[in-house]
Amino acid sequence: MTLVDFLSPPRPGAATLLDSAVWPAGATYDAGGRIVLAGVALTEIADNYGTALRVVDEREVRQRCRVYRKTFAEAEIGYAATALLVRGIANWVTAEGLSVVAGTAADLTAAFAAGVDPKRIILHANRTPRATLETAVARRVGRIVVGSLDEIGVLASIATRPQRVLLRVAPGIGRDGYPTWDDADAPGFALGDIATAVARVLGTPTLELIGFHCHLGSQIYNPDHYGEAIRRLVAEMAQVRRDHERLLTDLDLGGGHAIAYRNGDAEMNLTELAAIIEDALDAACARQHFPRPNIALEPGRGIVARAGVTLYRVLSVKHNDGGRISVVIDSEERGGNSAYAGTVVANRRPSGPLSSATVAGRAGDVILAADVRLPADLRPGEILAVPCTGAYHRGPAMSVIGVRGGRCTELLRREPHLLDRDAS
Repeated sequence: MTLVDFLSPPRPGAATLLDSAVWPAGATYDAGGRIVLAGVALTEIADNYGTALRVVDEREVRQRCRVYRKTFAEAEIGYAATALLVRGIANWVTAEGLSVVAGTAADLTAAFAAGVDPKRIILHANRTPRATLETAVARRVGRIVVGSLDEIGVLASIATRPQRVLLRVAPGIGRDGYPTWDDADAPGFALGDIATAVARVLGTPTLELIGFHCHLGSQIYNPDHYGEAIRRLVAEMAQVRRDHERLLTDLDLGGGHAIAYRNGDAEMNLTELAAIIEDALDAACARQHFPRPNIALEPGRGIVARAGVTLYRVLSVKHNDGGRISVVIDSEERGGNSAYAGTVVANRRPSGPLSSATVAGRAGDVILAADVRLPADLRPGEILAVPCTGAYHRGPAMSVIGVRGGRCTELLRREPHLLDRDAS
């Protein structure tokens, strides 16, 4: 069962216009034909806060947190903050029992600002400045993930008291639709290099090695990959016990769970993933005579992507030969995004013919999407809504607005040429 099955049952009368596979469960049309999310018309949000902006449905985020916790009842669920983290979202996910996985200095700052218990923070040291690591160690974050000998060395030079660490391991498993990471470019330690890293950490009195971490990639829809990772990593954990008489207790399987950006896209079936994790743990631990480790998962996209809708205002519309239209919106983005395939008009329910549209940003020279189906009579000033954009989808001048129960909260105010200001 996927998250759509849990949270997005078909809505009678709206399925052809608001696709339940990509829109938040609370999205619908009002009597005037406007799209409404959590009781608030998207056009009102656009008028009040300006575009471009992202709207995030609090209830959807919380429900997805609950699905993960219910499906993986024995595992720790850590929200991958790189998907989207501002103070308000940190409050939502931690209130639902999730930990926070920080990947940048900004992530860590937002987590601390939200009052997240440092023990519930996992920090990835990859590309993390020394000053950020110093802050993390001083604030006693729960775990730091290290994936190179250099990272181990830097952390060892900082820590003055025991700091719990996980070694990031690249188990050499190919990703769905991507080349294998079974090579020297894989983030983390290759299987053949684990022994050196383990010895280095165990030889450092201020670093406490508690287990392994792996990240298999992004948009993974085949749960068997995680089962194979468990088999390989439990074998390595058992080898550490044999070589060093040290029992590693934690295995973090990372995130990367695929979601659908359009109806029909392959996505991760969480129920199947949970079953495969259980079976793989049972088999691997029995084979290695190894006690069952504590399991952690790090979903980000799977928690917040479908909860987010991005709003743009149409700046110009050009009608071309063959019935095609060229649309310019107030976006500052510099690259395309597959999520634009689901773009719809937010201020009215289309009733006439649709045209194939090319969508470009404000500069006009960067194509954001091609062959989007939009009303043939689209006009400047109308609002376009792009669903399933809660994760990894924010332009340089975009605010984030939280909605719940008919009310809006400005979670992040983003102003051109000014530093970000967290408004929650």
